[in-house]
Amino acid sequence: MPIKHQLLAIFVALIWGTNFVFIELGLDDLPPFLFASLRFTFAALPLVFILPRPSVPWRHLIAYGVFIGFGQFGLLFWVMGSDMSPGLASLVIQVQAVFTILLALILFKEKIRLAQVLALAISFAGILLIALQGNTDATPIGLVVILIAALSWAAGNLVAKKSGKVNIIAFLAWSSMFAVPPLALMSYYYEGPSLIIHSLGSAPQQAWGIVLWQTIGNTLIGYGLWNLLLQRHAAALVVPWALLVPVFGMAASSIFLGESMPWWKWVAATFIIAGLVLNLRSTQPTSTPIKAS
Repeated sequence: MPIKHQLLAIFVALIWGTNFVFIELGLDDLPPFLFASLRFTFAALPLVFILPRPSVPWRHLIAYGVFIGFGQFGLLFWVMGSDMSPGLASLVIQVQAVFTILLALILFKEKIRLAQVLALAISFAGILLIALQGNTDATPIGLVVILIAALSWAAGNLVAKKSGKVNIIAFLAWSSMFAVPPLALMSYYYEGPSLIIHSLGSAPQQAWGIVLWQTIGNTLIGYGLWNLLLQRHAAALVVPWALLVPVFGMAASSIFLGESMPWWKWVAATFIIAGLVLNLRSTQPTSTPIKAS
């Protein structure tokens, strides 16, 4: 990757990492599925009336909207409401890098390398440590849900990669339309009409500002640049840059939200990031591949 693309990847990681602080603040005033519904509603409107539909199959738009909108962010917002701290959420969800490689293996019949198997084991050792030590910072259900969110992000990465070179903003806007229905249904079922109406009527200006940042900063700018990089480079070169997200996320959570950083968080972060770095290095041709069964 040229240096300007590396700088773009770092910029995206900064946006995404610090965004966990904004999510936590937004959840103080808006329930999670309503919060996510608003984010993707404003990402779709009014852009779908301005930008023509990108020349990709409808199934790509539907899949990306569901995987990223509902699978990643709907579940992420939900779990951050009570089951996982922002810093840990920013860390654990980066397992998406390993999941992306595994999905490429399964769906595209790529070969898995021995080092990638080891990388997966090391990363999940860090997740196991969080499960054992998490207490109020990460509940068991929180870990399960955040791993599903990471898997959804990985699936969205592959959909974006397979969609090829399209107008990124149009792709995000049109796919966001398909994120809204499942999020709205979950909000209606899980949060209820009374809470929805109350939240919409009582949310302060700060909450609406955070929704706006979720739409413009995190979705259109962050994912716009990310998908641009995925269009121009192999996923194995782009995805590992997300390793920087928990660095920014844990630092921002500690500074702005006062999240504690005991020893086990640092050890878990070391395991997870070490596994992801090993996964990146395993893409080198010197690694010994083994055929997937």
